[in-house]
Amino acid sequence: MPEVESLATFLRERAVGHAFVRADITAISALKTYDPPVSAMVGLLIDDVQRHGKFLDISAQGVHLVIHLARAGWLRWKEEQNTGLVRPGKGPIALRTVLDDGSGFDLTEAGTQKKLAVYVVRDVDEVPGIARLGPDPFTLSLEDFSDILKRQGRVQLKGVLRSQSVIAGIGNAYSDEILHVAKMSPFKPASNLSEDELKTLYDAMRETLQDAVNRSAGLAVQDLKSEKKSGLRVHGRKGEKCPICGDIVREVSFADSSLQYCATCQTGGKPLADRRLSKLLK
Repeated sequence: MPEVESLATFLRERAVGHAFVRADITAISALKTYDPPVSAMVGLLIDDVQRHGKFLDISAQGVHLVIHLARAGWLRWKEEQNTGLVRPGKGPIALRTVLDDGSGFDLTEAGTQKKLAVYVVRDVDEVPGIARLGPDPFTLSLEDFSDILKRQGRVQLKGVLRSQSVIAGIGNAYSDEILHVAKMSPFKPASNLSEDELKTLYDAMRETLQDAVNRSAGLAVQDLKSEKKSGLRVHGRKGEKCPICGDIVREVSFADSSLQYCATCQTGGKPLADRRLSKLLK
């Protein structure tokens, strides 16, 4: 979410007030809507850019170009956009846009799992993922946050924090970071927190996300991903030393994702068992 917030800020500063002169979809699998067509964006003036959870919403005179970058997607801005045609199905480019001043952006996706999603809609609530979003973490009061966690029952904290329908925009990486800052096990049941623990987790959520947004502010688009990686303390750092205590960062793997944590900081020194093989250690 912090990187999408920074992309929204960048595009508000750079693209608002300019019109689309080209909008070419080159990866049909990325396009999730058909009415209005992508070509409907051509000639429209961009009047706002917003973030909804991890969705980027580019609004142009009543039509919304909504983007979800997923795990391997990215937006690549160019002050002088290449105006050549991109062959469909060739290379990483899924969408190319050109604005009236010659600038523009490409949406790209690396890897073989194509999950980047593009929607062109008249109402953002037509995008199923947006319609299902929970509240944004920056809008939650401590009382609201407490109510949300208590309603989750025995659901583990990791699952609660990364669920977009519960709290929008945190996701896998920042849920690891928040739990590390709060010094809590990823598998602690959400309803088992004391009032002090609720306050600690709430503060960790707000501070971790705000710090990431602050670090990303003003950076060029191409530098946002590297800034995210450099600012992470445990996520994606299996086998490295915890920056707080010096213990080794450990990992639990799932079918399609993984989490990283520090046993000393978060689980009283007890490693969590890999759930693919055995039950987790309490």
